[in-house]
Amino acid sequence: MPRYEYRCRSCGDTFELSRPMAESSAPASCPVGHEDTVKLLSAVAVGGSAGSAPAPSSGGGGGGGCCGGGCCG
Repeated sequence: MPRYEYRCRSCGDTFELSRPMAESSAPASCPVGHEDTVKLLSAVAVGGSAGSAPAPSSGGGGGGGCCGGGCCG
């Protein structure tokens, strides 16, 4: 279940709630009980290990591979 971060405008407390995506925009009360809260935009990091993706191919042994987005001849 996704976690959403909120900030209370009354006391300034920041808190997280786990709730279904369908309820992501529903009002949320802060842990102290204040109703004036706002959902914060959270950055999501998706990571993996360096060895999980295959290495790009060099285009064969005869040159002509891509280097830096342009093709070398």
